[in-house]
Amino acid sequence: MLTADKTRALLALIRFDKPIGTLLLLWPTLWALWIAAEGVPPLHTLLVFVAGTFLMRSAGCVINDLADRNLDGGVARTSNRPLVTGAVSVKEAVAFFLLLLLAAFALVLTTNTFTVMLSVVGALLASIYPLMKRVTHLPQLVLGLAFSWGIPMAFAAVTNDLPPALWLLVIANFLWTVVYDTKYAMVDRDDDIQIGIKSTAILFGRYDLVIIAALQVICLAAWWLAGREFGLGQVYQLSLVVAAGLFGYHLYLIRGRDREACFRAFRHNNWVGLVIFAGIALSYLG
Repeated sequence: MLTADKTRALLALIRFDKPIGTLLLLWPTLWALWIAAEGVPPLHTLLVFVAGTFLMRSAGCVINDLADRNLDGGVARTSNRPLVTGAVSVKEAVAFFLLLLLAAFALVLTTNTFTVMLSVVGALLASIYPLMKRVTHLPQLVLGLAFSWGIPMAFAAVTNDLPPALWLLVIANFLWTVVYDTKYAMVDRDDDIQIGIKSTAILFGRYDLVIIAALQVICLAAWWLAGREFGLGQVYQLSLVVAAGLFGYHLYLIRGRDREACFRAFRHNNWVGLVIFAGIALSYLG
């Protein structure tokens, strides 16, 4: 029987009160579901992917904190996480991680074999990401793949096929993930240097703003190409214009590399995902 304190600690472990990670993982999945179905996807498939997104993001948070439990205490933003304070034990966190994975796998089993096979790759990507911060300055690339894997899974679930154009959507989301997670890493850059955690924010150094801007441009181009290949109309193109404006605003926010401003820019990317989704959904209403 879980106590109230333990329940609160487990909810904190999966960032239940901080849904931004779930939303950033959910938006590209919704884009793919709507495009694959050419409109509103089947209700069962939609519910499976929404619930599965929540479960996999939660599992990702747990495995991340398990990997970083001896380092998070040295970072101001993460020093109060449950595994650092002892509110959740390592054994409890491992059990919780496995439970979340099993629940997500049970959901995907209600789809088709192709989707189940792809889900194994997604789980592996989510599991190895935390380790990448120790061996490469490019862990954001692994996160980009993990956060984009819902796209081919969504197409597989709806159509049992992977049309070549979906990889343009994957490329766009991959680059977008690298962009916003670099902003996130900029929040912790000074602490990460001290404790030996690697990131693109450290790798890019004083060229971070220029590289982020360049990646944003390529990201927008990939979104545009994907829209052209899938026959999305002017409403979608308008959504890209709005997304470009949001990207510009984010560059403005992080211009001074202030921690709070970088974190605000990271969180604001939720609106980018929403705008792109709105452009896709509205395109199929016309």
